[in-house]
Amino acid sequence: MSFKRLDPEDISISADSVVAPAWTGQLTTLATANIYTSSTDNATSAGNYYYNIYNLDPIANPSTAVKQFSIAYGNYLGSGSTALNLNVSSSTPSSINYGQYRTLVNGDENTNFTFGTVIPKSIFIITVNRSRYKEKLLPGSFNLTLTSGSVPLTLRLTDNSKTVSTVSYVDSGRVYDIVSGLNGVPYSGTGFTPASGSYGKFLPDIGTIILNGDALSGSLAAGGLGMFINQNNGVDTRVNLSAMYDVVKTGGNFKLQSEETISSNYIFVRVRNGEYNYSTNPSNITGSGELRYNVMINSPQAYMTTVGLYNDNNDLLAVAKLSKPLLKDFTKEALVRIKLGY
Repeated sequence: MSFKRLDPEDISISADSVVAPAWTGQLTTLATANIYTSSTDNATSAGNYYYNIYNLDPIANPSTAVKQFSIAYGNYLGSGSTALNLNVSSSTPSSINYGQYRTLVNGDENTNFTFGTVIPKSIFIITVNRSRYKEKLLPGSFNLTLTSGSVPLTLRLTDNSKTVSTVSYVDSGRVYDIVSGLNGVPYSGTGFTPASGSYGKFLPDIGTIILNGDALSGSLAAGGLGMFINQNNGVDTRVNLSAMYDVVKTGGNFKLQSEETISSNYIFVRVRNGEYNYSTNPSNITGSGELRYNVMINSPQAYMTTVGLYNDNNDLLAVAKLSKPLLKDFTKEALVRIKLGY
């Protein structure tokens, strides 16, 4: 075994952004045929808080249906759901959801979600399943179509990442406004801006979308969807969760991509013509310390098969295997590039 110290210029660091579809089956878009919820799941106590959304009917396809995202409803007054404790009317699933995401996003339990200059009572939270993205969601790839009513009213939402010059941050990372538009570009003109601020917040670093309930329930003339949200006390939360699920499934167009930054260390091992031409195998040396074969004196040949990377304590950190043995003698030089990805 022979050692050679690497020089600083032998090491290079690279970072590449890898974009992939967010949904199961390498799908960029979840259409109506890929948006299902489970009546069995929703009937449990968890159904008071959120609905899981699957790519297939989980009852008909229990082994192949995969969770894609979840829908939750929040209300800072605790309205729109039933009290968990009759002695504390504000202790409801909607208030718990609101408080949980308020703290997660803003890092402050005393704040409320603000969209533009308006603080709506109701919010809807779409949380993308963690297994659907590796590091973060891709800004500009969020496109959600919502359709409501027997006389369909359709609203197409995207984030405004492609039109903002400065990225804003909250406690949970980057935040973009959700606007009426497509592929990260807002529509222009009248009727495209809700009367009650923006349509919500897109939080790519935690895979979360917060939607402004007041904007969704507003009239189409005011840039809303006309969606019915029951904000009375004592209402089963499932009423509002089902309302949100219905407009997502009827819209049948939820586009999203994930993004991952892969960093790599490139290590260049340079073997010059006068190096590593003799085998270090002990069987190549006689008991008196001489080369066993005379041909190895004047015309030595060795085959490189493995490169080991060590620290200063001679601890083996990584091993690179060549695809085939590489012949080395005094007439040949070699350059081996090793990529360490993480």
